[in-house]
Amino acid sequence: MTTITPKENYLRMLRGEIPEYVPSNYFVAKDMVSEELLTPVSAPNGPIVTSLGVEYIGSEGINNGAMPTPGKIILPDITNWDKYIHVPDLSDRNWEMYYKAQEERFDRNNRLLSVGGGDYFLTAVSFMGFEDTLLAMYEEPDALIELLEYVSDFYLEVLKKQIYYLKPDILSLMDDDSAYHAPFFSLEMYRKIYKPFHKKHFDLALENGMMLERHDCGKCEIFIEDWVEMGVRGWNPAQPMNDLKGIKERFKGKLAINGGWDSQGVLGSPLVDIQLLKDSLAEYVDTLAPGGGFAFGARVGGDPTDPASIERNQIIKDFYFDYVKDYYKNH
Repeated sequence: MTTITPKENYLRMLRGEIPEYVPSNYFVAKDMVSEELLTPVSAPNGPIVTSLGVEYIGSEGINNGAMPTPGKIILPDITNWDKYIHVPDLSDRNWEMYYKAQEERFDRNNRLLSVGGGDYFLTAVSFMGFEDTLLAMYEEPDALIELLEYVSDFYLEVLKKQIYYLKPDILSLMDDDSAYHAPFFSLEMYRKIYKPFHKKHFDLALENGMMLERHDCGKCEIFIEDWVEMGVRGWNPAQPMNDLKGIKERFKGKLAINGGWDSQGVLGSPLVDIQLLKDSLAEYVDTLAPGGGFAFGARVGGDPTDPASIERNQIIKDFYFDYVKDYYKNH
């Protein structure tokens, strides 16, 4: 039995308090606002062309996550970005009707309402590709910053409208800037180019009573101190190539780890040995759950209809309800 909603339980975690039960996807705590003007999260039904002119596609191999279509570069010259990149005219958009049409999906009593955006590095990559974005950061930083300032006015206008019409609870800023073993660029470069734009989004959200979360894959731990300084309270998926134990100790009560499961290795495979899976689940939870600041995120991937995947995900679910859910009552 639970006595509080998933919404309040999740908020306790973000506030640095001990939640009644360990948050997990088995108790959905957030609804996500859909926004056609921003970078799409998924593209399951073929190409999507965004309001900035970028084409995204999905594929089964990445669960239909939206990625810029390979080879389609819309910004061939960063020094002349204004010839190629144009934000849409929003003067006639019916913002109220667009958001009102989504309200039936939201359970404001039991779930937090989350908005996204602020993906400046990935926006640059979507315009001119990964390699040319990195080159622009070193060779033409002033031109790149000018471009991002132009895009930022547009992104912030969208966030302002979301705040006005929806009064969301959380801003979850997603800007993947790291690979498995290292970030794509230095902390100094982050602070010079991207942090000021992230901070604009964070400050606007905080001024309107919202909580902050950060999505960042890969080995991104060098950026965490700056996130916390800006007010970020939760991080997902918090992959274990980072020093999760050290991060938890250092930022106790300030940053919640939402995830932390090794989904990229053998533990994310539907063929993982069952005893190894059970032993690893216990170690995972006993390492990250003590003291709060943890949301359970274990799962195996692969075809969800595969019997091996079904069996192992059922083991994970049973483990959550048998051992993890009431961890703070029993430890």
